[in-house]
Amino acid sequence: MNHSERQPSERAVIFTGGRLGSWAFPHIGDSDFLIGADRGASFLVEHGYAPDLALGDFDSVDANQMTRIRQSAKELLIFDAIDKDWTDTELALNEALSRGYRQIAIIGGLGTRFDHSLANVHLLRQAVSVGCDASLIDEHNEIFLCTSECRLPQDERFPYVSLLPLTSEVTGIELQGFQYPLHNATLRIGWTLGISNVIAENTGVVKIDSGELFVIKSRD
Repeated sequence: MNHSERQPSERAVIFTGGRLGSWAFPHIGDSDFLIGADRGASFLVEHGYAPDLALGDFDSVDANQMTRIRQSAKELLIFDAIDKDWTDTELALNEALSRGYRQIAIIGGLGTRFDHSLANVHLLRQAVSVGCDASLIDEHNEIFLCTSECRLPQDERFPYVSLLPLTSEVTGIELQGFQYPLHNATLRIGWTLGISNVIAENTGVVKIDSGELFVIKSRD
């Protein structure tokens, strides 16, 4: 298809500068608003995609790559690497939120820099706080934040489901449709009770009374 000919979208997909590969392309829908942050923009352009928006300080791309980004991106926002306070991924998320997107997928937000990976996971809280359905996706993981009830269809790509609290504790946890159910349980930071569960029915349901809970779908 011609990647420049897409219909108006309800979802923004952000490609950023962590681990990226061919696994990422199926996560791009025909109508998604496509954002490339720094090296993520170069990755998209190199593989024939014209980002709707490319942004960042672009300190991770060379002059030739920057030229291709300028030629391909429909919109370009360049930030000073010294003066900016936010990471390129956070700039991309804020831009998507400011444009009204309430479904956002961040691709390539996990990588060898653990500080960036952890910061990007924490960005999910910022998205949820304004009513956005956001997720962080790489080849082996899909991560989102649950604050009340989440329904998870069984997914052969990610057979394991782990639950880790973001707040100091999460109370009233109910798991339905899982191999290891929970009833009115509490998880506290530092506990591993929620690691490596498996959805045993067509859909797994996670319910909580209070707190914020990371849901991590994963595979080896």
